[in-house]
Amino acid sequence: MAGGISIHGVDVARGVAAEGMRVELHALTPERRLLAAGDLGANGQLDHPTVRGEGVAEGPHEVLFHVGDWLRAAGYAEEQARFLDIVPFRFVVTDLDRHLHLPFKFTPYGVSLFLGV
Repeated sequence: MAGGISIHGVDVARGVAAEGMRVELHALTPERRLLAAGDLGANGQLDHPTVRGEGVAEGPHEVLFHVGDWLRAAGYAEEQARFLDIVPFRFVVTDLDRHLHLPFKFTPYGVSLFLGV
């Protein structure tokens, strides 16, 4: 797949896709603007035209993962669900022909974000 940004959330503590987690994708220049927002699907991925590159430009971007709300909705104990809230991830698009896959792996107490394949 050429171009675009795919976002994929997985609760590694329970080994499940983060279905229903709210995410937002923002371009940061020339001013902050919302490119995509929605809930992750059953496969843990955001289904949005930005996956195919629509609206994506070179420059800095940010994804916001609403993990605290998701943990509460998923039935985690309040003490587990209140440590993380909204987790930001900033990255830079440098090549519009390169697809950027952003896996977000998390537990109630930590996250891993990286450029996947």
